[in-house]
Amino acid sequence: MELRQLIYFKEVAKLEHVSRAAESLHVAQSAVSRQISLLENELGVDLFTRENRSVRLTQIGRLFLEHTERVIAELEQAKQRIEEYLNPDQGTIRLGFSTTLSIHTLPMVMTQFRTEHPNINFQLHQGTMDYLIKLIERGDIDIALAAPVPTNHPNIKGKVFFTEKMSALVPNNHELADKSHLRLIELRSERFITFRSGFSLRDIVIKACKQTGFTPEIAFEGEDMDTIKGLVSAGLGIAIIPEHAMAYDVPDMVSIPIIEPDIIRSVGAIVPKHRELAPSEELFFQFSKDFYDRLYRFGKQESW
Repeated sequence: MELRQLIYFKEVAKLEHVSRAAESLHVAQSAVSRQISLLENELGVDLFTRENRSVRLTQIGRLFLEHTERVIAELEQAKQRIEEYLNPDQGTIRLGFSTTLSIHTLPMVMTQFRTEHPNINFQLHQGTMDYLIKLIERGDIDIALAAPVPTNHPNIKGKVFFTEKMSALVPNNHELADKSHLRLIELRSERFITFRSGFSLRDIVIKACKQTGFTPEIAFEGEDMDTIKGLVSAGLGIAIIPEHAMAYDVPDMVSIPIIEPDIIRSVGAIVPKHRELAPSEELFFQFSKDFYDRLYRFGKQESW
């Protein structure tokens, strides 16, 4: 089995047409047909069914395609890693970040990093913590900015960059809007707007409420910070959000610090335990750590 055969097979499977695949690959149609035939003979199965000029993957063909895509992706990643080791100031960083991360600082980090390393690009992946961990475990990404930073995971190690407290977000005409701070128990009769199930920030809020002595009434659920803010602005409830999520004053909402109990979460980076970062990723990790050290004057953590 040759890599060329896998590349030809993948292209034919994508286009469902041998001649179009040949045009895309810039080779003769007969060469593509021959290599597919040799691959099927070696495997002892039909990977395609022929329908006039088109082809369709068989059931076993679809299964083989899944493995083929992983093999080609691994080889492409290995090639990229080698190129980056030869020149660490080039390449693409596949960066994940939590949906609930206080996003206003991320563009700042990336912009300043690219000012120093203009030939390094980013490919971004956003999602829940579980989703980011799966991406790292599969090798789709090697670094993610996450909140909260998980501990004691078998395949992931985390580094805390800073911690942030939670604040209550209320409409500016709310009866509590003039208060300089709040105790969480003062919100027990409120309707809460939270992230949907599966988001770590929701778990932090509900756990804090239950430890305070009440179960919050969930009025609405969202999947991003802007949705949460929009629902609060519309007067549909209150929310508990990270203090840095309010990057600027919003005329129709007020953010009020919660002083009892102290609700905090960690923010930092997660990376795989069992493989090293590429040089460009290591550059970005160190840059991010230094950036947040300066920005939040956060005490140094133990090194990995």
